[in-house]
Amino acid sequence: MARFIAVLLLLLPGLLSALGIKLMRDTLFNEFSPIFVHAGIQFAAGFLFFLAGLAFIGGFIVRRDRKNLKKKKENGKRKRK
Repeated sequence: MARFIAVLLLLLPGLLSALGIKLMRDTLFNEFSPIFVHAGIQFAAGFLFFLAGLAFIGGFIVRRDRKNLKKKKENGKRKRK
């Protein structure tokens, strides 16, 4: 169950990053969304979406790896005694 929740937590930032890439690509190919007034604003919003999603996923992975490494160190200390 915990893995399923983790996948759901990573799905939303992944979709946010994909939306950011799409907005940046659309700006480069002159396909503008009616929400954004200017091409620069659309590109900047896409870049921020991409960075926010990437930062969340990266932070999640780093936190998980540090947590797993800490558990391994604790298990190693217990076995030596």
